[in-house]
Amino acid sequence: MNSPREFYGALREHSCVYFNPRWNGWIVTRYDDVTAGFRAHEQLSSDRMAGPWGEDYALQDPSLHEYIYKVLSQSFVWRDPPYQTRVRTLLNRAFIPRSVELLRPRARQLVADLIEALPADEPVDFLGGFAFHLPVMVICEYLGIPGEARESVKQWSDQLSGVVFVHGHDPDRDRKAEEGARSLFEYVRSVVDERRRRPQDDLISAILAAQGDIDDSFTEDEIVANIVLLVFAGHETTMNLISNGVAAFWRNPDQWRRLQDRPELVRHAVEEILRVDGPLRATARWARQPLVLGGTEIELNDRVLLVNIAANHDPAAFENPERFDIGRTGNRHVAFAAGIHTCLGAPLARMESQEAFSYLSERFDVVEVVEDPPRYRPAIASGGFEALHAIFRER
Repeated sequence: MNSPREFYGALREHSCVYFNPRWNGWIVTRYDDVTAGFRAHEQLSSDRMAGPWGEDYALQDPSLHEYIYKVLSQSFVWRDPPYQTRVRTLLNRAFIPRSVELLRPRARQLVADLIEALPADEPVDFLGGFAFHLPVMVICEYLGIPGEARESVKQWSDQLSGVVFVHGHDPDRDRKAEEGARSLFEYVRSVVDERRRRPQDDLISAILAAQGDIDDSFTEDEIVANIVLLVFAGHETTMNLISNGVAAFWRNPDQWRRLQDRPELVRHAVEEILRVDGPLRATARWARQPLVLGGTEIELNDRVLLVNIAANHDPAAFENPERFDIGRTGNRHVAFAAGIHTCLGAPLARMESQEAFSYLSERFDVVEVVEDPPRYRPAIASGGFEALHAIFRER
């Protein structure tokens, strides 16, 4: 789907809670209903290994999903309380906004190094040459994963994302995802083992120290699975956020000039990118209890897709929602979801994107995208491009 805003906007006008027989579930597109769904964690479950998704996995050969199951069944993002609360409490002890801010100078230097390596005034692979490298370098350094592993980490994460973000049109999706999950899980396990023996000043060591302080009942696999999640999510969403932002500024050159004239707007600009074309398009749930959304009765075990991007373009919630306005205030978007499952890594993604657009707008006068239009990867849950080549004209 290369026009998600238009598609889901038309669906929102037609039926804000719509049953899609192909997906066999409800598509929720209105802002108030999406936010209500995010906050209804007692009725709508995030557990990917229970309910209708658990039934689907039970029908398949378990040997084909051993490591996918290890990751999805033990990562707090795809679980409900009380397990979700236990893990999030542990990670919050180490992964805090203050620690993210301490990374800002290093992120700023990485941004400068990567951008200066790109040739100006000619087409460059922005997705592969910058948007991929920055978040991988930051999350690997933050966690304490050796830099030489980042290309492998990216490859394994891409394979796993086929299942996590429901990439379509790939009959080999599950096999690739299992290979990626296995490689990533075992690699992270080796790093965790090393940090238990020799702690360092990194996030993995901090998580292990917090485990000893507040909850020593986690299994080794639970710790590894949630660090795998941080590795995976720590670069995938930021890569898409930065690339989508470049495309948004290309479509709206007046807002690029506005950012150049008023660099203090960069934080607002990143929030507006998140609203207009965020990296997470939709979030799946299932009904552990019956509930009503948008006047529609959702029955036990029904699948529910909460469409972030549709909510963020709802004219009932945002004035002139189709306008990209980097000065927008009161931007209550749900690009990172809401409620107990609000994205843990949101401060890191925001910080990296702020540094990227601050430097790009200071360094370059014009940004042009070669692909016209750039094409999104076929996926239900994520919003990222297949490729993004750009020309940056020097000031």
